[in-house]
Amino acid sequence: MLAVSLLEQASRVLALCRTRGLHIATAESCTGGLVAAALTAIAGSSDVFERGFVTYSNGAKEAMLGVPAALIARHGAVSEPVARAMAEGALQHSEAGLAVSVTGVAGPGGGSVEKPVGLVWVAAARRGSGTASERHLFPGDRGAVRAASVTAALALLARCAEEGG
Repeated sequence: MLAVSLLEQASRVLALCRTRGLHIATAESCTGGLVAAALTAIAGSSDVFERGFVTYSNGAKEAMLGVPAALIARHGAVSEPVARAMAEGALQHSEAGLAVSVTGVAGPGGGSVEKPVGLVWVAAARRGSGTASERHLFPGDRGAVRAASVTAALALLARCAEEGG
């Protein structure tokens, strides 16, 4: 069950996109489809939500979104360049006008000094416009990091829907 505040945030994103004629695609790694789930939990979301990609592995990022293997090798999957490439790839592989991506280290393992547990990159790309990205370091356990990542992704989607619209 999704929290009421998350559903309100998702409803706001859908309403903004609806008034601007934008369709949404998601490209998710550490959230495993939770952004798409939040958006599609809202009745009537099918007129805005176009598709979602869950690209948990590097191979999926490459095959489904066209993220270059060399980019992942150079920067790692949890990085700004990969988050941006994921969002841009979701646009290229969909009919959406706005795409959001999430990649991070949700924990409890898998972190390092350079990329600690809780590090998340969120990016949003809008067709005919630029790509925005944000770095976050969320506290808490795996569930808390994933929940905070969904909130950050929806907030970035809302900002990008408002801009240029």
